[in-house]
Amino acid sequence: MRMERESQLTRLGLFDARVPRYTSYPTAPHFGGGVTPALFGEWVRSIPAGSAISLYLHVPFCRRLCWFCACRTQGTSSLTPVVAYAETLLQEIALLRQNLPAGVTLSRLHWGGGTPTLLPADQMRRLASAIFEAVPLGEGAEFSVEIDPNEIDDDRLDALSEMGMNRASIGVQDFDPQIQATIGREQGYDLTRRVSEMIRDRGVRSLNADILYGLPHQTTEKIADSVQKLLSFSPDRVALYGYAHVPWMSRRQQMIPSEAMPTPEERLRLFEAATRLFEWDGYRSVGIDHFARPDDGLAIAQATGKLRRNFQGYTDDTAEVLIGLGASSISKFPQGYAQNISGTSDYTKAIRAGEFTTHRGHVFAGEDKLRARVIEALMCDFAVSRTEILSNFAVSEARFDALLGDVKATFGDMVELSSAGLSIPLHARPLTRMVARAFDAYDQTRAQHSAAI
Repeated sequence: MRMERESQLTRLGLFDARVPRYTSYPTAPHFGGGVTPALFGEWVRSIPAGSAISLYLHVPFCRRLCWFCACRTQGTSSLTPVVAYAETLLQEIALLRQNLPAGVTLSRLHWGGGTPTLLPADQMRRLASAIFEAVPLGEGAEFSVEIDPNEIDDDRLDALSEMGMNRASIGVQDFDPQIQATIGREQGYDLTRRVSEMIRDRGVRSLNADILYGLPHQTTEKIADSVQKLLSFSPDRVALYGYAHVPWMSRRQQMIPSEAMPTPEERLRLFEAATRLFEWDGYRSVGIDHFARPDDGLAIAQATGKLRRNFQGYTDDTAEVLIGLGASSISKFPQGYAQNISGTSDYTKAIRAGEFTTHRGHVFAGEDKLRARVIEALMCDFAVSRTEILSNFAVSEARFDALLGDVKATFGDMVELSSAGLSIPLHARPLTRMVARAFDAYDQTRAQHSAAI
């Protein structure tokens, strides 16, 4: 049965394909120069008064650059550039505050990086206070922070707790010492467990964890051991991400020996081995790569058809606007996407001149919103509702049915087509990103994406 399924997946190109993760549509490689700081300001001022928005704050610094990471970060042995960057963030927050309509509140606040816990405790308090003065937390809001167990202490955790952090995310990657040494990320089990206990001791109600499959030297036995160790922390939700080995894009990944990488077929088996352990422990599978306790907001959102996808992955946040603060951050509005300039020096220069730092983005046009919703529905629910699409988008039945028919013709019995719409059965869900790509109207040769599995 396994061999027959893998044969079908091979025939459809799963083990060779490189496709977007679809945290946006169109994806970031298709952003252009048409979105300016002035247009970004217009979009901010057009937010309905009294509505709820989300904020993402990016800290692009790390004490040590992990070789496996392809994020936009820079290493620093000193806190001087981090503190200077935080001062610039304060100026950007003040500029945003000047443009926000009255009564706007926060539904979600997330600090990511890089390593946001590099920030000194006093800077954490100043940043959080400035944000909440500009955009107060709304009822039921979440304040989440990515925490590096190697870069946290009591003072910084106390500061985050005092400022209202109620969700924390810990990057685990893998606990195997050989794998950690190969990817340049040494982080012991005992340290990680101690930090998770420190977080819980401060009353933080929700703990997230990230773990990777497809790492060098990883076997099903090794990933099973890492998952079982992770489960001893009882995280509320887990992201099981596929490691994207893209040494042609990320120079630091050239430190990782390509010959130690598992094959695509082995990657699928690693993912399925980890999945079984999470599900056996009572976690609900959420989307293509997340797991959550049944009472977690993510599991509830999927069960009620309210799961969404954004630049942080899966979310139960329903805000129409996400504003990114900091260098390279991306914002989403009903009108389109806007990305801040990536270089910290250029970002700082613009903010100090009293200007937003938008330098690229995308204005929605044509079928963008229609295709974005179809792709999001597939990534979240493995199904597209014909009724929902025809009710909410200006598309004819004939046009939409033709789109669905083309996908059915490509994937055959790996998708199901009915009067209700199109769905991906359980056995075919490794193909989800490829099915989503079939609805992508943009030229996929313009970017080299990560492996489909």
